[in-house]
Amino acid sequence: MKEEISLSLNGLDNSNIAYITSILEKIGHISVDFDASPIVGLLTHFSPEVRVLAIKNLAKIKNDIYIQKFIEIYENDTSSIVRREAVSAIGRQRNKKNIPFFIRVLSDNDPKIACQAIRALLIFKGERLIDETLKLLINHENEMIKAVISKEYYAQKTDKNTKPHSFVPEQLKDVIVLGDVKDVLKTIKEESFHLTFTSPPYYNARDYSTYESYEAYLSFLETVFKEVYRTTKEGRFLIVNTSPVIVPRISRTHSSKRYPIPFDLHTILIKQGWEFIDDIVWEKPEYSVKNRIGGFQQHRKPLAYKPNSVTEYLMVYRKKTDKLLDWNIHQYDNDTIKSSKVSDGFFTTNVWKICPKSDKVHSAIFPIELCQKVIEYYSYKGDLIFDPFAGSGTLGRTAKSMDRKFFLTEKEPKYFEYMKSFLDVESLLEENHTKFMTLDEFKAKQGE
Repeated sequence: MKEEISLSLNGLDNSNIAYITSILEKIGHISVDFDASPIVGLLTHFSPEVRVLAIKNLAKIKNDIYIQKFIEIYENDTSSIVRREAVSAIGRQRNKKNIPFFIRVLSDNDPKIACQAIRALLIFKGERLIDETLKLLINHENEMIKAVISKEYYAQKTDKNTKPHSFVPEQLKDVIVLGDVKDVLKTIKEESFHLTFTSPPYYNARDYSTYESYEAYLSFLETVFKEVYRTTKEGRFLIVNTSPVIVPRISRTHSSKRYPIPFDLHTILIKQGWEFIDDIVWEKPEYSVKNRIGGFQQHRKPLAYKPNSVTEYLMVYRKKTDKLLDWNIHQYDNDTIKSSKVSDGFFTTNVWKICPKSDKVHSAIFPIELCQKVIEYYSYKGDLIFDPFAGSGTLGRTAKSMDRKFFLTEKEPKYFEYMKSFLDVESLLEENHTKFMTLDEFKAKQGE
């Protein structure tokens, strides 16, 4: 095989990049006595892809004869990915003699290259020089580098006396509280919720959501989601359903105002520590939305184009943690993991086509299908699901039907009574009844 590789690479047409890369990708283990000269010749090939594969293969030879070549490539090559591969190749040698080189690479302007040097130095973590050098990077301007150093040296250790990750406080199971969510959340302990899925009130677009100003509205949401962050378990998810909203004009001589709620809220959440994961687009049928395009269809005048808004956002965030998702998953027993497995028919893209719902009491209720998908994709059976703006309580009913627990808050008495009208009846047939409480009643229960 070694001879075949040498023959294939010798005298080949250097312009045939696909042929060269196919050969380099097929090379497996390389022994020390292998004649690598044809591969060495490719280190100066005009294609960065070929140069990267040549470096990867030479790094398989477990000695330091090519270290100097790799260093020269790092210092002189014009391709960032080639320079990064050269640093990686030196790191794979796991040789202490290369520590000064890696310390020098830490100051590289390309953070991905610097991260390769960090990765190589962490092999020797525990040695004084290495630890002192790397700890200084906690003040690095690049967020990726700071995150690595934070995890390796400054991560908080989990308190072994805390409740299991899957634990749900009894007083929060299947509860709906009538009261301002800000007041309710103050009474709830840290690390209580596994998943929050909610649609905040629209800014001054409906009768039940009137605020003095847009700044006051954002300030209100900032306060709420700060408390949601505190009460969310480590590494678990917040999903916020929002969309830009139009506040109608007061007369024909004035303009309407469109507010970019998802984008302004995103900045707030990131500052609080939430990590952005995904933007899911909820697409509705065009017949179900307000017609904004009618006037333009008639006159077709430029500048007056106003498309029908058929989408809303489901912005997905995760509570900041140094742990990987596997850590969260491994908090559950095998039976729970197996029974919570997502069924066939899941969405494969970030565009979800789901019809909206409304009724005579609440004009903007969650569709059951939307709740089902979010709950199924972002929680396990037995988890506690939270909605700070419960409305008609669709999330709670759906969570219960999917063997999850729910906790809802709602400040509007008419919606609270509306939820009672059907959830009370449903609860009579169930072992775990839904508990309806005022804020004072809930506070009293917390003290028991």
